[in-house]
Amino acid sequence: MKAVAVNGISKSGKTTVCEALISGLRRRGYTVGSVKEIHFEAFAIDPDPTTNTRRHRAAGADLVTARGMYETDILYQTKLPMEEIFRHYNHDFLVLEGVSDCNVLSIVTAHSVEAVQDHLDERTAAVSGVVANTGLKEVWGLPVFNILHDPESLVDFVEERAFEPLPSFEQECCGECGYSCRELAGLVVKETARREDCVLWDPEVELYIAGTAVPMVPFVQRLLKNAVLGVAKELRGFRANSTIEVKLRS
Repeated sequence: MKAVAVNGISKSGKTTVCEALISGLRRRGYTVGSVKEIHFEAFAIDPDPTTNTRRHRAAGADLVTARGMYETDILYQTKLPMEEIFRHYNHDFLVLEGVSDCNVLSIVTAHSVEAVQDHLDERTAAVSGVVANTGLKEVWGLPVFNILHDPESLVDFVEERAFEPLPSFEQECCGECGYSCRELAGLVVKETARREDCVLWDPEVELYIAGTAVPMVPFVQRLLKNAVLGVAKELRGFRANSTIEVKLRS
């Protein structure tokens, strides 16, 4: 699943850019999911304390699902990390509005050239939004896309350049590729590295919990591998270089 983030201040064109990407990718036959970051601290999808779902939450339910005829809403009682949110999606593309805490290709929206710089980082690949209405074609060395007049150009760009989200490990935690995950994401954005350069792209050891893969840095992979091999080698029927599967039911 490839992902792209659209970031910028309020009223700079983020939602309009996201709409253009979602509809444009859908027209090309891709499945598309989206995530909208809400920066209003008091935000709640179900704020009325008298509704049945709020009463379930008040009674102590950790997870509440509101299932209607045409919509199903799953309400968690905490802010989920992006890695956990990604596990809910199985789409060709994921469009993220206002999400900055993940290592994906990023598009900055702004009202002015000066405001663009406030949101630039190594993951930024392009500029769009209100500032594109001035006719600029390039800002700070980045291409500018006017999605009001030519949305397909930005869809082309994202279709070609977006990549699967990188994990969020610090370099001291993994660093097997020589960089932090964010630094590697920046190099992938600049096309001086590949997404496949992440050593977790094709892991030697895989751990699944409830059917979902759990990313592990190489050190943890080796730890788990050595522990399992240490037991398996002592068992009758063990053969070197064979696949070993361990299933735990709790």
